[in-house]
Order: sequence, then structure tokens, then C-alpha cells
Amino acid sequence: MVHKIPIENILFLDIETVPQSDTWINLDATKKYLWDKKTRFQRKDDIEASEFYEERAGIMAEFGMIVCISIGMVDSNSGKLKIKTFSGDEKTLLLNFCDIFNAPRMTNVILCAHNGKEFDFPYIARRLLINGIQPPVPFQMFGRKPWEIPHLDTLELWKFGDWKNYVSLELLAHIFRIPTPKDDIDGSMVAHIYYKEGNIDRIIHYCEKDVLTLANVFRRMRQEDLLKRLD
Repeated sequence: MVHKIPIENILFLDIETVPQSDTWINLDATKKYLWDKKTRFQRKDDIEASEFYEERAGIMAEFGMIVCISIGMVDSNSGKLKIKTFSGDEKTLLLNFCDIFNAPRMTNVILCAHNGKEFDFPYIARRLLINGIQPPVPFQMFGRKPWEIPHLDTLELWKFGDWKNYVSLELLAHIFRIPTPKDDIDGSMVAHIYYKEGNIDRIIHYCEKDVLTLANVFRRMRQEDLLKRLD
């Protein structure tokens, strides 16, 4: 039962990703061929591989990369959510992210994200391996029974076994009456902001906002009061 999980053991996280190249033109011939082959049956007849790359490459770990990971955990002293973001060079941010799992507090940590089981958790694990980094224990699932995997997913919790249903974090925040700052961007704009504007701070702000929203959606699912961010 999710109600029995100590809130201090949960690590709420969100990632922002972009294509590995700012344009299709800069890809080498092999990467172009492999992208075309991988996405051939996903694209509509009138969509070229180059156009689909700019739209979708960022969400595929083989062709995208992580530009920031924001995490949040409840501070036991204040009862507020302490948020931290890892950004910069992908390998460096991933190494710094992995370092947190060496702390004694992280021994029994449970990861929580919205659509995390389909996106955030496997994406992080794949990019770790691609960068030559061993995934921390919470990301290692081989040989574990489903109930032994330390992952929570607010999308899955909302489905109640209905696998046809998808709901956004934004919609859950609305129906649970969780106040959120008005966004000036959405996920589809991250690559443009990263490559064209070079404004990583804007992306980080967006990612951290989602971590606080995620934590409060989880709280509402447990019929608990909303968390405030620790300044």
C-alpha cells in the first residue's frame, strides 16, 4: 500500500531530454540510416525521417540525451520538499546524480516519476550505460520480482489497472487542485530552448516545477496535505 511508504524514502524525479544533434544535417550517415530504420513504421507516409528526428529523437535514449535531472526529497526537519538539479555535460551530470545513491539515506530509496516506468527510469539507465556508467541499484531490475522493484509511477497509480488510459501530470494537478506556476514552456519546446536559445536555466525551472507538482500529486493520491518547497 502506497500509504505505508515513509515519504522521506521517496525520491521524486523528472528529466528533460533533447536530440543528440541540433539538426538532422549534422548526423553522420550511419546514424541517419539507423534512425530511418528504427522509425520507419512509426512515421506516417508523408513524414520524412529528418522531420521526425527533430520531433521525436529527444525521447529515444539511443538518439537523445539528458540535459537535466531534477530530484526532490522531503526534508525530515522542515517537512518541506528539498529540490536539487543536475545539469551540464551529460556524463558529468549522470555521475553526480549517481553519487547521491552512496549516501546512507538512499539505502531504501524508492524512485517516483510520472510515466517513469515507461520513460524516465529506463531512459536514465540506458544513458548511463551508453556513457559507460554502472546504473545505481534502484535502476537495476534484472532478476527482481515486480513487487521488489523500488519504483512508483503516478501515471500507473492513476490507471487502477486500466491500461488504455493516459493522463498528463498537468491534468492530475488540475483535478487535484494543486496550484502550479504558469508555464512559459512545455516539453515540446525544450530542444529549441536548449539549442537555439542556450537557456538551460529556463529548462531547469520547468523541470523543478514538475518535481514539486509530482510530489504533490502523489500526496493527493494519499489524501495528504500539499508540500511546500524548501528554499
